[in-house]
Amino acid sequence: MAIPIALQGTDLIGQARTGTGKTLAFGLPLLQRIALPADAEDGHGTSPQALVIAPTRELANQVGKDLGTAAARTTARILTVYGGTPYEPQLAALADGIDVVVGTPGRLLDLADRRALDLSRVRIAVLDEADEMLDLGFLPDVERLLSKTARNRQTLMFSATMPAPIVALARTHLHSPVNIRAEHQEDVQTVPATRQFIYQAHPLDKPELVARILQARGRDRVMIFCRTKREAQRVADDLCERGFAAAAIHGDRTQAAREQALRRFREGRIDVLVATDVAARGIDVTGVTHVINYECPEDSSTYVHRIGRTGRAGAEGVAVTLVDWADVTRWKVINKTLGLDLADPQETYSTSDHLFAELDIDPESTGQVGPPRPTSGTAGHKGGAGSAKGSGRATGGRRPGHRSPTRSGAQPAEGATKGAATEPTQPTTGETAPRRRRRRRIRRESEGAATAPPPAE
Repeated sequence: MAIPIALQGTDLIGQARTGTGKTLAFGLPLLQRIALPADAEDGHGTSPQALVIAPTRELANQVGKDLGTAAARTTARILTVYGGTPYEPQLAALADGIDVVVGTPGRLLDLADRRALDLSRVRIAVLDEADEMLDLGFLPDVERLLSKTARNRQTLMFSATMPAPIVALARTHLHSPVNIRAEHQEDVQTVPATRQFIYQAHPLDKPELVARILQARGRDRVMIFCRTKREAQRVADDLCERGFAAAAIHGDRTQAAREQALRRFREGRIDVLVATDVAARGIDVTGVTHVINYECPEDSSTYVHRIGRTGRAGAEGVAVTLVDWADVTRWKVINKTLGLDLADPQETYSTSDHLFAELDIDPESTGQVGPPRPTSGTAGHKGGAGSAKGSGRATGGRRPGHRSPTRSGAQPAEGATKGAATEPTQPTTGETAPRRRRRRRIRRESEGAATAPPPAE
């Protein structure tokens, strides 16, 4: 539905269920509408003709690869830029000239401010996952980028969810847009091929419960979504201790570590990926049979994007959501918004019979499937493998409230120089100025008393 309209040069707002091919819906018209030389040796322009903005690094990387696959038989040059990677290769590619640039707002603005990226010749601009891009946090960056493009450009917006306030906001950037929704107004936003199970679970039993779900018959790759970065890393480490091949991707890991984990997941070297919502937007990995929400999602939009990682392209999938007692009301709101018939989660434990029956799990399964596997720990976290961010154990630092051995009355270490006791005491790191002045005054007074002549008889 969207491709014929986009080929005519009309601005477009597209909404469809996740996993229905929105990338190609804007990618094919984009490649058709840019001007390319018939032969690669004829030369290209130095400024891009098309701009694609994505909210996350992972989504930008995936969109760039999909466009590269679609343009394999053309002479189009496509560059993907995002933070966490060196500038030099991107600057070199921009200097040679490109036709399509895909990236995240931060790195695109950095390159534009450096005058390495000229957006004045952009004829078509695409906002992928538009509801996220036009959220209040992204709007200033999006507006700055669009202001650098040609005023007569074509603008396309695609997303799985498009609330009314976001649609009104989006219309300010488009010229007489056509709004396309690829399903009936009364249809649910979730994929029908995905079976959904909602369980009310105790937080202390969730690790055991997840271990049982991962032993369901016929399961392939699994994605587990957590609310916080720390929780995602803890769940991944716990699964590795239980013998599962798991890894985590979240904002505290470096871009290289995140790409490596996602690549290993795609290649099948690991089959469990634990992630925050940074990976929920548009990531397409084939073979994902199960999605587990470790906690209740914040809202209906987050729920739709999370469970949309399974049941893609007509395949069947299973989505399991674990709801804490405190989040039951939140889930009821999500259930009502999406029109589901799952308002009352069933109280479930790792030994519940209905859990084994509904998810086809062997009743004899346990929480340990093999010897512990190596965990990522702090490797790949920002600050280096040995970083102890926030713990005070980094080299050269002190924990808050830590007192040095000298100030606390501890004896010098064995082997210390004998003359060290007669040397003036160096100020302790973090010592206040009044305390240092008082220390010097006391030292001067003691030295003066020692050198003063004895009183006369």
